[in-house]
Amino acid sequence: MVDALRRALPEAGRTEPLVRRSDRADFQANGALALAKQHGRNPRELGAAVAAAIEAPGLISSAEVSGPGFINLDLTSEAIWAQVAARTDSDLLGLGLPLAGKRIIVDYSGPNVAKEMHVGHLRTTIIGDALARLAEALGATMIRQNHLGDWGTQFGMLIQYLNEHPEAEWHHADDADPTANVAALDRLYKQARNVFDADPDFADRARARVVALQSGDEDTRKVWRDLVEVSAEAFDAMYERLGVSLTAADLAGESTYNHLLDNVVEELVAAGIAVESEGALCVFFDDITGPDGNPVPLLLRKADGGYGYAATDLAAIRYRIRDLKADQILYVVDARQALHFKQVFATARRAGWLTDEVEAVHVPFGTVLGPDGKPFKTRSGGTVRLMSLLDEAIAKASEVIGEKNSDADPADLAALAAATGIGAVKYADLSNNRIKDYAFDTDRMVSLTGDTGVYLQYAHTRLASILRMAGKTNGTVDTAAPMSREERALALHLDAYGTNLAESMTEREPHRLCGYLYMLARTFTRFYEANPVLKAETDEIRKNRLGLVRLTRDTLAHGLNLLGIAAPERM
Repeated sequence: MVDALRRALPEAGRTEPLVRRSDRADFQANGALALAKQHGRNPRELGAAVAAAIEAPGLISSAEVSGPGFINLDLTSEAIWAQVAARTDSDLLGLGLPLAGKRIIVDYSGPNVAKEMHVGHLRTTIIGDALARLAEALGATMIRQNHLGDWGTQFGMLIQYLNEHPEAEWHHADDADPTANVAALDRLYKQARNVFDADPDFADRARARVVALQSGDEDTRKVWRDLVEVSAEAFDAMYERLGVSLTAADLAGESTYNHLLDNVVEELVAAGIAVESEGALCVFFDDITGPDGNPVPLLLRKADGGYGYAATDLAAIRYRIRDLKADQILYVVDARQALHFKQVFATARRAGWLTDEVEAVHVPFGTVLGPDGKPFKTRSGGTVRLMSLLDEAIAKASEVIGEKNSDADPADLAALAAATGIGAVKYADLSNNRIKDYAFDTDRMVSLTGDTGVYLQYAHTRLASILRMAGKTNGTVDTAAPMSREERALALHLDAYGTNLAESMTEREPHRLCGYLYMLARTFTRFYEANPVLKAETDEIRKNRLGLVRLTRDTLAHGLNLLGIAAPERM
């Protein structure tokens, strides 16, 4: 296309025309319109000239001008079958590695020690994990960072309460449920909070315990380490159940950066970036003001000498750039933190840590709502436990799957219900544009029809079943074979997989991948209904169609894995 454009319009130079899929042809190029206007040419005449100048007999079967100057392109069947063969023979499904050599950090999940994970942790965990998997698939060196809330005043309060109530039980020996300890701690924390608010003497003792924790008192630190350890075990159990790739090795809580805070703040003060204001240490910005027009500062150190979490985030970004050598840092944190990250990134740039060679991005997301579209709360108005949501989805999936597998082994049915229930939750989250709110509705999530995770998992089992029935076959694709309309549509959609992955990662929008996989399943269904596979007219056609089935199965499984969703062989 570039060469044809230069032959038709030499002054265009090396302009790259925009070529994309079309309903009217295999592809459509529309660059002639803008170039014609730029160079004073009739766009339709220029489009016709470009179409006539295309010389690619082995690739393009026809090139015709359409409308005001669009160029409709159809590929040869041989070229499309050759691409199917190449992707089938590739371990990477023919994908490129555009992020090879890049070091990307994804900061996501970030639960709080001694507190249960709740619905508010769902989106950051699922979206962050999908982006991390996408980056790895595209060749990046991935560094996952789980920024735990493991430091601060609340730990002085909880540790003091535990010290004064030795009868409080929270160490449970049930290895099958490591989340029980955190559930108990969560209840004890709420009790401690009530006492803290009601008893000034206890509040003073709790504040003294904070000082002891920060100054390294060994007895206090021992209890704190115990809290962190049991919480980490609970988080690991939750991540395993959720099918998330975070592990204990990815933990990098707030306490990780404590030893860096003094130096970070000293560097900002020395550079004149951090200044004192009413006893506190702050960073001010000319372009960041509140509704009243007054500056909105970033608080680094409070008047009492305690550091705010902004100082921790600045220490983290400096460490990630200087020590971890990040090329890109993605912060998957809800949209309410947009101002905070704008201030942190601006401060890091002024300090010279965040340069043009490093990209720091806040990846915001919307809220999970209840089935009624209102903020998701328990009946008593409390926060919904994440474990309860997963239990609900798995129970609903068990009902749906059980109806289709009434004679299945109970253990197999339980494993399948877990895979489909968890997959349903993740797909429902990821298939929505991340910046928008969505309703958590298990009835819709586990439907076998429509744009759901269960539908895609069922499509995968159907593909696997066809290949099992086919048995061992010679996988060679005959590039000279004829091609039906449905075969062409499926092959071209498969060919767009790599482009979709790159766009999903560039835009940090996993819903693009979800949309691609859903259309893949639908396109395959249309192909399968119109084109016999196992009973094809000839052996050559059978081999080619089985090649399409294999490539569809492998692509669907690969895409589901990037979303962290299981691809079962049977349902």
